[in-house]
Formats: sequence, structure tokens, C-alpha cells
Amino acid sequence: MHAVILAGGKGTRLRPYTTCVPKPLVPIGDTYSILEIVLHQLRSRGFSSVTLAIGHMGHLIRAFVGDGSRYGLHVTYTDEDTPLGTIGPVLNELHALPEHFLIMNGDVLTNLDYGAFLMRHTQGTAPVTVATYRREVRSEFGVLDVDDSGQQIVAFREKPTVPFQVSMGVYAMTRETLRRYTPGQVLGFDTLMLDLLAAGEHPGSDLFGGYWLDIGRPEDYDTANEQWADMAPVLLPHLYLSAAD
Repeated sequence: MHAVILAGGKGTRLRPYTTCVPKPLVPIGDTYSILEIVLHQLRSRGFSSVTLAIGHMGHLIRAFVGDGSRYGLHVTYTDEDTPLGTIGPVLNELHALPEHFLIMNGDVLTNLDYGAFLMRHTQGTAPVTVATYRREVRSEFGVLDVDDSGQQIVAFREKPTVPFQVSMGVYAMTRETLRRYTPGQVLGFDTLMLDLLAAGEHPGSDLFGGYWLDIGRPEDYDTANEQWADMAPVLLPHLYLSAAD
């Protein structure tokens, strides 16, 4: 099984932590970087090879990870001279990728079983399967439903909670889905989703109920470090639980 890890962003929302270090290499709990955690997880779930899509401070990621042998993986690289979006970097490597593969952001902490997720995708017919997570937003106000005239209130809800599903930044992809695009073009996840929906090719949703944290802001990074002592055995059971035994 093969994974493409998107690690080329500037991490501007995570400054000042990313001033001198690319976001995938920021440490969690003074033990592992985010990227190391992901690489260990992929290997433990049956992946044998990884492509790292690098750009901003990519030379540091290349120097740190090397050929991936210390993680039990074969790691190759694709460089972005200019930002190509979420999916764009994959287009340049499409010829070298297997029929089904994983694409994921390099700033995600989750105990999702990446191997089982990819296998579920291969057993279905969706052009791409998105790992999704339940979130909810609670309104600070009473919400009014108004009729078409705008003059009559037809319903009232006091500070309702609105549930929805979000992308976890992890996607199982079928190679044929991306053949319609040209290598080198800018392609975001949003554009891909809209193109597929417009063509009547519905992406799949794989709802996950475990641990997931997108490290995009300083407060997310602080949360990850605060939770690390408890979450390390959950995220890396093959390392922490075996060590305890």
C-alpha cells in the first residue's frame, strides 16, 4: 500500500512555531514530530512506500526523513516550485502510483486505521473516499425561521446545535479519478469535489468516531502537546504498549 503525504505548505496559521521549522516537523510531546508519528502509523498499518510532496523548507524534511528506511518505509519525494493545491502535487507522480492509494495532510493526528480505510475504498465504487468526522456548531442566538415574505416568523429555536460532517484531510483515491487533469496544474480538494459532483460521480464518505486533531492553529498544537501523554499509546500502540510489556 502506498500513501502520498502533503507536506509542502508554509504553515502560516501555526506561526511562530513554524518560523524556522516546517509544520510536519514540529515536535509533539518532545518525542516525535507530527510526520514521524504518521510514518510510524502507516508502517504499522501495512504501508510499504510513501511519497512526500514537499515545498516550503522541503530540504529540511528531506534531510530529516531521508529514504525512510529507519521507519521501515521506502520514501520518495516530489517538489513543488510553486503551490499546486491539495491534489495538484499528486498529478506529477500519478504515473508512478498504484491503482488505489492514500492522500493525506501532513498535519493530522488520528488513530484512524489507514490500511483498513484504504481497503474499504478498494472494495467500493466511489472515485474517491473521504475520511469524515462529526462536528457541531452551537448558535449563540435564538434562530428564527421566516417565511418567504420576510414578515412572519414561522418557527423559533433557542440556541440550536447544528451537526455536520467535515473532511479529516485523509482521502483514499483511485488513480483513474485524476487522469482527467494535467500534471503541473493547480488542483485543490474543493475543485476536485465540485468537479466530481457536477459529473454525477459521487465521492464516498467514511465516517470515523475515534481521535482526530487537525494541527492548523497554535491552540491545536497546544492541545496536541497537552494530550500527548494520554494519546501516545492510542496513536502509536505498537511502540508504547509493546515497550510497556
